[in-house]
Amino acid sequence: MSWTIERAPGRPVRRTDDDRLAVPLRLTRTGGHPTDTELTLTLAEAEHLHAALCRALDGQPPPPAAPDCRQPVQASRGAAHIVGHV
Repeated sequence: MSWTIERAPGRPVRRTDDDRLAVPLRLTRTGGHPTDTELTLTLAEAEHLHAALCRALDGQPPPPAAPDCRQPVQASRGAAHIVGHV
């Protein structure tokens, strides 16, 4: 048995009533029907995930459909600086 996990199409990340972030996911078992669910994260967990994604994306050019917020970042003595202009 194999599973596919992906972002649920058309459903944005949202803040829950208990101040967590909910990431909509779609789970599909091979040959089965998809099921939508959510990964809920505390704000601290979301920050750690955000940092890990930034590190994983570092050095890669953004694809054409990337959001505007994806700008090159240059680290300098423990601080990050946006490279370029707004």
